[in-house]
Amino acid sequence: MTQNPIIASPADLKPTNTREILSGADIILRVLAEQGVDTMFGYSGGAILPTYDAVFRHNEMNAAHAERQIKFVVPANEQAAGFMAAGYARASGKVGVFMVTSGPGATNAVTPIADCNGDSIPVVLICGQVPRAAIGSDAFQEAPVFNIMSACAKQVFLVTDPAKLEPTLRTAFEIARTGRPGPVVVDVPKDIQNWRGPYHGQGTLHSRGYADRLRMVARGARLEREKADGFFDLLRESQRPLLYVGGGVITARATAELRAFAERNCIPIVTTLMGLGAIPANHELYLGMLGMHGTACANYAVEDCDFLIAVGARFDDRVAGGRPESFAAGARHVAHIDIDEAEINKVKRAHWAHVGDAKDALRALIEHSPATSSLSKWLERVAELKRTFGQNYDRNSPAIQPQYVVEKLSEITGGRAIITTGVGQHQMWAAQYFAFVEPRSFLTSAGMGTMGFGLPAAIGAQLARPDALVIDIDGDGSIRMNIGELETATTYGVPVKVLLLNNRGDGMIRQWQRLFYEGRMFVSDKSLHSKDFVMTAQADGFEFARRVQAMDELEGALRAFVAFDGPAFLEVMIDENADVFPMVGPGQSYSNMITGPFIPSRIGQETHSQGVGKNSATDMF
Repeated sequence: MTQNPIIASPADLKPTNTREILSGADIILRVLAEQGVDTMFGYSGGAILPTYDAVFRHNEMNAAHAERQIKFVVPANEQAAGFMAAGYARASGKVGVFMVTSGPGATNAVTPIADCNGDSIPVVLICGQVPRAAIGSDAFQEAPVFNIMSACAKQVFLVTDPAKLEPTLRTAFEIARTGRPGPVVVDVPKDIQNWRGPYHGQGTLHSRGYADRLRMVARGARLEREKADGFFDLLRESQRPLLYVGGGVITARATAELRAFAERNCIPIVTTLMGLGAIPANHELYLGMLGMHGTACANYAVEDCDFLIAVGARFDDRVAGGRPESFAAGARHVAHIDIDEAEINKVKRAHWAHVGDAKDALRALIEHSPATSSLSKWLERVAELKRTFGQNYDRNSPAIQPQYVVEKLSEITGGRAIITTGVGQHQMWAAQYFAFVEPRSFLTSAGMGTMGFGLPAAIGAQLARPDALVIDIDGDGSIRMNIGELETATTYGVPVKVLLLNNRGDGMIRQWQRLFYEGRMFVSDKSLHSKDFVMTAQADGFEFARRVQAMDELEGALRAFVAFDGPAFLEVMIDENADVFPMVGPGQSYSNMITGPFIPSRIGQETHSQGVGKNSATDMF
């Protein structure tokens, strides 16, 4: 069973060596090795044991060739395994792989699959299932994986024909990495893992749907001169063009092309949360992140532009808000480049669109670029926006400000670190104040907004990029979700750094309750203040585990934390009343965003907190 009808070609199933008979579990390992998988994550259980045993035997057989072995990391739970695979994929650009058992193992994997689907991350989940004869009988640890996962994965396979196991696995990797990447689930009954049959060494399934869509995109992917001329006609009409860049540019490895295109045509750039790192933070054309908690200068540039050029972005509600018609309302024209045709005109009408790979599209536009008219007045205006409406916070407070912590960390690392986060205020402060200089250096749960993402994602990223400095900037509420992975880091000697910004509660909820619920604090502090995170880290084997409570201790502790050779944990007790600004309130436009007491605004601050109706507080969180 699959989400799209898929059939196996008889030619594909012709064996290359009919004498090589393997178990289904060994066939799984052969395909994984063939696909270049060097690291996997997962938790065991009865329905997946044959394949776990195959991993052991695969590594034993390759004992003399360490480069052929597959490193296997066992987390505290299956959700974390999925986030580790996601962190691995996000940091490396390769397909992440995790493996779980049936029943609760599979259902614990739903959240990371949905998370990867929301952010277009290529992972493959291999899931054990009860034997075929027991499916549908409410057997022990049986769950309807196909039904559950179909709603939140790019593709789901339930293998019912053992002869199709090998091509199904190969196809899973192909689907995960091609087109708009995403998560693929392969549900393998235990009896098929134990089945013995020929290993072919080649062959995939043929989809009447997916393959046709890929061919259609490939046929139209070349941006011909006539169509490029149409784009430049719009650009010539424009006096204030703006590039709105999403994570698709990073996925397509198109950051060099983006920079070349922007510089050639003198077009300023704003990025989404997923697009951070697509252009160095200090580039003169870059204004920062746009959106609900975007920088004021970026959001005002969106308000001011007359030609919005979206590349690898999807006009999601965190950017376009609840009223897309008010987003970039002054733009006379909108252009949209995306690999996924479904995103074109889904939220915002595009006057010019191209479905295809961002790298190829930008190259074609660079190739066809005519002489560009002067945009000096627009660039001067953008520079003034950056000078006037830059990020700021209370720099005179005796309490440690979280923005300062992130700012100082960025300075110490030179912006050259892979940063992961949980979800909440700390996530936004990391996005706003860390000066990212490289792609694939900011790994966060954007679409799903999953708390507990940061720590396991950091472990996965560190294993993908062992020579990189990987830092999880986390919050006390978010890290609790998967705090068991502290032990995973020390067990496997993964030298991740965990920077905990502790404001003793769910800060983002409290911020909304202060602004929109008349200050009624309910559940946002959770009354869970007895947790000693430093002792927890020490108990889990962290040799570096410290707490900072005074400003004069901070810089030295941060430097020691970054320099420590091995896993390190630093808790910083931050101002519990610090808020994230700017903030576009529910149902509001960028023009009347709340910039807070320390960032200038185009309108009077006194109208901000009153400009959002009480009844609209639930419109967009």
